[in-house]
Amino acid sequence: DVLALSGSLTFVDELYEQYCASPSEIDPSWVAEFGPPQPLAHTPAQSGNGHSNGHSNGYHTAVSNGTATTVAPSAAAIGLVNAFRSRGHFDASLDPLGLVEVQPQVELTPAGWGVSAAEEATPVAGHGVAGLGTVPLRELAAKLRSVYSGSVGLEFMHIASAAKRAWLAERMEITLLAPVDATTRRGILDSLISAEQFERFCHVKYPGTKRFSLEGSETLIPALDLVLTHGARLGAIESVIGMAHRGRLTTLTQLMKRAPRDLFAEFEDVEPEASMGGGDVKYHLGYSTDRVDVNGNHMHVSLSFNPSHLEAVDPVVLGRVRAKQTRHRDVEHRQVMGVLVHGDAAFAGQGLVPECLNLMNLPGYRTGGTVHLIVNNQVGFTASPAEQRSTPYCTDVAKMIECPIWHVNAEDADAVARVIEIAMEYRSKFASDVVIDMYCFRKYGHNEMDEPGFTQPVMYERIQKKESPVDVYTRRLLEQGVVDTAYVAKVTGACVASLETELGAAKATTRRPKMSAMAAMWRGYRSEKYTAPDHVDTRVPRELLNEIADSMTTVPAGFTPHSKIVRLLEQRAQMGRGEKTLDWGMAEMLAYGSLLRQGTNVRLTGQDCGRGTFSHRHAVISDSRNGNEHLVLGGLHADQGQCRIYDSPLSEAGVLGFEFGYSLDYPDALVMWEAQFGDFANGAQVMIDQFIVASEDKWNRFSGLTLLLPHGYEGQGPEHSSARLERFLQSAAEENIQVVQPSTPAQIFHLLRRQAMRAWRKPLIVMTPKSLLRLPAAASSIDELANGTFQRVIGDATANPAKVTRVLFCSGRIYYDLVEERSKLKDESVAIVRVEKLYPWWDDVVVGALANFKYVKEMFWVQDEPGNMGPQFFVAPRLQKLAAQRNAGFEAISRLESASPATGSHKAHVIEQQQILKAAFAAR
Repeated sequence: DVLALSGSLTFVDELYEQYCASPSEIDPSWVAEFGPPQPLAHTPAQSGNGHSNGHSNGYHTAVSNGTATTVAPSAAAIGLVNAFRSRGHFDASLDPLGLVEVQPQVELTPAGWGVSAAEEATPVAGHGVAGLGTVPLRELAAKLRSVYSGSVGLEFMHIASAAKRAWLAERMEITLLAPVDATTRRGILDSLISAEQFERFCHVKYPGTKRFSLEGSETLIPALDLVLTHGARLGAIESVIGMAHRGRLTTLTQLMKRAPRDLFAEFEDVEPEASMGGGDVKYHLGYSTDRVDVNGNHMHVSLSFNPSHLEAVDPVVLGRVRAKQTRHRDVEHRQVMGVLVHGDAAFAGQGLVPECLNLMNLPGYRTGGTVHLIVNNQVGFTASPAEQRSTPYCTDVAKMIECPIWHVNAEDADAVARVIEIAMEYRSKFASDVVIDMYCFRKYGHNEMDEPGFTQPVMYERIQKKESPVDVYTRRLLEQGVVDTAYVAKVTGACVASLETELGAAKATTRRPKMSAMAAMWRGYRSEKYTAPDHVDTRVPRELLNEIADSMTTVPAGFTPHSKIVRLLEQRAQMGRGEKTLDWGMAEMLAYGSLLRQGTNVRLTGQDCGRGTFSHRHAVISDSRNGNEHLVLGGLHADQGQCRIYDSPLSEAGVLGFEFGYSLDYPDALVMWEAQFGDFANGAQVMIDQFIVASEDKWNRFSGLTLLLPHGYEGQGPEHSSARLERFLQSAAEENIQVVQPSTPAQIFHLLRRQAMRAWRKPLIVMTPKSLLRLPAAASSIDELANGTFQRVIGDATANPAKVTRVLFCSGRIYYDLVEERSKLKDESVAIVRVEKLYPWWDDVVVGALANFKYVKEMFWVQDEPGNMGPQFFVAPRLQKLAAQRNAGFEAISRLESASPATGSHKAHVIEQQQILKAAFAAR
């Protein structure tokens, strides 16, 4: 067990040196299983241990090169089995370029265990090696080497489960060396030839044009084909693929079967006026297809769109997979699978990778295992492995989830095929991620305009002389009689002829290819721009609200909530009956409950969202005796929608990306992500910038995702005040998103219902409050839920129009400060107007709020935030234009411009707030 957990016999040596004065003190059972440890004599660190060019990682040989203690061949056999399973991958021949220095591991030889050459012929038991009985020690060692140190290396001894390790060992020792059938091999060859010919065709026809060539890594195409084929064989009916740029165009045409003429039309850049201000480059685009494999199995396959930000697509793919599984009622997570294609440098370097790996077994995010294919070109843009990571392999981060990791020489396509077969069966059996690290090379630079010889001269001198993977595999199949030269010529010729035909069609077209976005589950939804605000009836009868409130405040028999929760439930029951005004949490829960009663699914995730960061929601309550949880909206009605509220891991980018992906494939659900504090959305900015605000414009893909971002200046410091409202408004254009800062419980009720009920699907950014969650002045009546609607702008019904000469416009929490200050000053000349929906901005709605005020001379925008933040830069020009139309003056009032969102001193905060209020009511 110690050997298995450490993965290194050096550990055994260190135990011996520290704890054993002489060999006679060693437990006999230890010797029987592992053999006597050797005297500890560390050798110098090996260069790269064979798996990072010239990078010294400090690994030592497991058994010293000093005098070996003689052991019986049977004891050596046990040691060899454990050594090959633990460290055989370090001795595998993985690099098709032959540049990696493979340092022999002496514990992987009988001699390393003190066995003489003559004794290698001694028959020994197979010691659990599948398919072997009693054989000569030499034969046992040869079998182990062929399995664990040939073209494939497997890391699996870090997996804690003995059953999983035993399963992997048995499948490797039986399946890996089994011959691949001729039909499959011809299919692999066909894929390789098609991929290579497409790449070469593009290289000749469009020289110097970026395409992120797959040449040197063409094995990716048959590998993906086999992943989908085995996935379908094991029960998957859908798959979502995410990948970066390299090989994307080849994947689109060869695997996804997108017509090459469409891609060539993009190379030709026809109809440029159709993409002015929008669209994206061709190697960012996605595509979907219905596939029928060689076994006759059907599968719908989607290649997700993604930006240049490495690994950003990973959580989006996982969220899409989970949404599709939910739609299929696939509770076992078998019918839809996710496939992620990574680069080696990105897998090791990008923090989103461990964020996504960590989701594998979490209840709100598990998908039954993701297939990770790594195109390992052994170089990242210009950097060598020694400059990219501190670990022997780029995959070492994946050990955190105890999944198996295969390293395979991609030039051995048969080995790749067998690895994929084993990996897919492991994924299916254990619902686990699997990682396949394919060692390849990159024929050209990072892109086709890059000169790689500047930074990798030795590697690219070797590459210039290197046969392509296609040539290597073709020669092998010719030598083995699987195909003949006529077959190869026929396949190659057909590829070239087809590409020429497709190119001719592309050159003849005058229209850019378009893909429909409102198909399948998106039928009936709309995305066009509105010319005026739309209206959605979000009212709910009081009787139904009371019924929902009664259900959500009744706990199961025998359930014992915390004493404070008992009081909360009593108060909420009173709110539901109209005996008390509603606070924010109750209105929000009634919005969810009423949607669920209509059959709409509700999904909310975020850090501590079940309770709510500010203890306002309590959608999930716990039994104070045993910790059992109760979802208060889970039992409203037998036919209600599915309610899923999950506390997320301490991750922003990964979780927000997941929810965005979920929203893409579940438009008919209310999908929400709540930040613990709005400021924490900073950690997910790439998801906001690249996906949420831009996916419609770039990729013609739509989302109804809702972000709940607590925002408000209340003296809690620079990291707990601002959700960076200004960033969303700066990104707002072409009605791409909605930005709202509601100020009452009734507003959030109607807003959330409206988001789920309307046919217009756009991301909704909500600046939610903190102190207003319980502020008595910010309460609503049950009648406002039953009879009201969402108000984009809330005028001042309390002001006397005959006396108002000044109008203060504001948004959010500061409204209540302004009202309190006006009351204190008894100033009847001031009206206060709340702009609840900041974008889309409707001039007519704002003007309507001013209609009764005929004598306005001054208009002000008042905000909590510094002058260089918040809505000011967005709102001020619009209000200034309205003020000019009424011959009124205009000013903006805010904190002073600042590099930091807020002060860390509460007393300083109070002083600043008083300055804002004083300026708002000061005589001009």
